[in-house]
Order: sequence, then structure tokens, then C-alpha cells
Amino acid sequence: MTGLELSERYYEAFGKAMIHEQFPQFEGVIAVGLCGSGSECLGYDDEISRDHDFEPGFCMFIPGEDVVDRRSAFLMERAYAKLPKEFEGFSKSMVSPAGGSRRGVIRQEDFLTQKLGRSDGRLTLSDWLTIPEQYILEVTNGKIYRDDSGAFSGVRERLARMPEDIRRKKLAGSILTMAQAGQYNYKRCCEHGEPAAAQMAIAEFVKAGIHTCMLLNGAYTPFYKWSFRALRRQEKLSLLAAYFEYLITTPNDGEYSEEKFYSIQEIAGYVIDELQTQGLTEAICGDLEKHAYSVNDSIVDGELRNMHIFAAV
Repeated sequence: MTGLELSERYYEAFGKAMIHEQFPQFEGVIAVGLCGSGSECLGYDDEISRDHDFEPGFCMFIPGEDVVDRRSAFLMERAYAKLPKEFEGFSKSMVSPAGGSRRGVIRQEDFLTQKLGRSDGRLTLSDWLTIPEQYILEVTNGKIYRDDSGAFSGVRERLARMPEDIRRKKLAGSILTMAQAGQYNYKRCCEHGEPAAAQMAIAEFVKAGIHTCMLLNGAYTPFYKWSFRALRRQEKLSLLAAYFEYLITTPNDGEYSEEKFYSIQEIAGYVIDELQTQGLTEAICGDLEKHAYSVNDSIVDGELRNMHIFAAV
């Protein structure tokens, strides 16, 4: 059973009745679900994940104090803490009546401010360029089981996909990083007899490559330890996960360096094919750098297009 499944079943078994019977006046403004930090919110949890933060529980996202006052929020948290401690063979952690955990009563504004720095979830151009994607993903991941008012779900839907111009700016920077680290610097580091520097170039190439693939799928890149798993689940370019894993887990000397350089070029070919399929580039060559600038040139917003190509990296 996944964490999301356990959470929803626990809500259906106990949470729904608790809210309906004890807080009927607020039933229409509470959004209930599970999202935020943790592999369970991404659907990536497994047996190993159960060593922490795996429990029967859910989030109750409530509006500001003008709608749900402090005392009512306190009573909700206390009622949540009194729900059964054991469910389906799993134990629920202790929750302080003052809140502060990943479960229980959470102010929507506090959650959004913590993740995005914006209590209403409305991002500026600067926000889109600087907020790590993993935090936007933590707002939009998981599942909301009910949201009668639609307020919290509306924020999640608005952030579910980044604006197209932002996607292109991020793509341009990531593709150029791939070009510099993989197509240029990796081979030179090997030729200079610098295997450690070569491995740093590979790491930069792989990180930028995974980000590029996620962007080409219109998806946010999660925290690095889940990035390979995320790529394997994508519709497009998921086969490149195996290429990236090979690059990052093999030596950089002898015949390996030549094989790895050919793999880099092969990866570049897949990425360029997808760029052309999506109409993101007008360049006709195998040089990722030229495609990076072509993607940047396609950005509609003049201010964003004229920013440094690495502005979103």
C-alpha cells in the first residue's frame, strides 16, 4: 500500500466523519488531502521509505483567520490528534495541538508561503526564475481528496504547468549546460588527464540532461534523489535514464572515456529530435549550444528573451 492510498483510506474511515460532525460550519472551506514533502506525496515510496514519515494521516488545509479563527483551528488540531493511532497495521505519529507537522491542520497561506514565498501562490517572473522546481512540485503533487470551495485546488491547478516562455528559458539554459559540460568539457578534461574534473563535467551534464528531459515532458524536476525515478516515469525520453546512469556510474579513463563521449552525443541526438518534434528549435545540427540559443530566440516575452541565457538555471 502506498502512502497516498493509506492517507485517503484513513481520511475516509475517520477524517470525513470527524470534520462533518465536529466542524460542520467549516466543512465547505477545508481542503483535505496529502501533498508536500516526502516520497509518499510523489508516489515514490517503497518499503525503505517506511522508516520515517510513513503513517496514516492527512492534511487539512484551512483558510486564514478571517474565516477559521485560531481557537477553531486549535480545536481541529486537537480533534485530529485524537483520531485512532493505529490503522491498517501502521501507527500515526503524535501531533502537537499547536501544529507544525506535515499532517494535521495547516493554514493554506502558511503552506504556500513556506514553499513559494507567496501566500496566494501567484508567482512573479522573478519567482519562476529563482524558486527551485521541487518546491513548486511540493505544492502540486499528491492528491486532494475534497475541496468544496476549490480555493486550494485552484492554486494547485494554476501552478500545475509552468508558463511556456519560462519553460523555454529553463530549457535554453539547461541545454547550453549540457553542451558545455558534455559535448565540450568532458572530453577535454579526459585529454588533460583530469578524471575527477571529467566526472564533475559528467555530473553537470547528467543533472542538466535530466532537467531538460523533464522540461520536454512539461514536468517539474523533483529533489535530486528522486530525479532518475521521475524521468523513468515520463512519456518522452524516459529511455535516457539508463544512459545517464551509465555515465555517472562508470570510470573516465581508458576506453570508458570514448564510450561515454559517444553516449553523450547519442543523448544529444535524442534531445535534439524531441526539440524539433515540439517545434522548439530551428537549428539543424548536432551542436546542443546552437539549439540552446535557438530555443531562447523563440521566447515571446522580450524582457525574458533578452535576459542572460542562464537566468533560469
